[in-house]
Amino acid sequence: MATLPHVVAASLVMGAIAVVAGCAGVPGSGGSGPPAEVPAYRVGDRWVYHGNDGFRVKTEWDETHEITAIGAEGISARITLQGGLNLTRSELWWAPGQVKVGTLCGDNITRRFEVPLQRYDFPLASGKTWNQWVKNQNEFSNETGQLNRWEVNRYVRVSGWEKVATPGGTFDALKMQVVMRLDDETFWRWPTTCNYLLWYAPAAKAVVREERNAQYVEKSTDTSGGAGTIRTQYGVAELMWFTPGR
Repeated sequence: MATLPHVVAASLVMGAIAVVAGCAGVPGSGGSGPPAEVPAYRVGDRWVYHGNDGFRVKTEWDETHEITAIGAEGISARITLQGGLNLTRSELWWAPGQVKVGTLCGDNITRRFEVPLQRYDFPLASGKTWNQWVKNQNEFSNETGQLNRWEVNRYVRVSGWEKVATPGGTFDALKMQVVMRLDDETFWRWPTTCNYLLWYAPAAKAVVREERNAQYVEKSTDTSGGAGTIRTQYGVAELMWFTPGR
């Protein structure tokens, strides 16, 4: 079901085969099928993505996600960006898809959520939707360094199964649309709105492709014809390879 041309170890092949076997019968394009169940993460699970953002001039980077610990506190992950962007950050998931500490919209701003953010509401199935108002503390939103408490609206709809090609292989994946209204309104601009498309593949236990679009509108401008609309994200992240832990 999923082909992984960048496999470099026999354990990766066997792990992928085991996951694919559990997904047999998923239709190839635009159809319904069995739900994507809760993934079983392991310490050492590692995903490498290639990302880009921008319009005429693109910023490009490689992004590595790795499960570093699983325990009573939850699931810990380390995310490292290298290339056009260079940084390392950490996330903490209460359970698969439930984020206690992490990013909201691919902006690499760490937020601490009052209740876990439902990044993915497993099991995922065609037609499933969820909507969440979530209060969070944004670590970078105040110049004095004090944590601010804001509320973000996030809506997700699962469209259906599609085949999606990435540098890491071709996967059967559930397509999802994510629409968010952020908490960054100021006296001179309206809040940022985000419209993302995601493809989640059970064989990789993760999103294998993500298309990101975000923008805000300035309050003091005439918005006719798009004037005063400022795009803040226009990018794609694709899976390069996945290595399962032991």
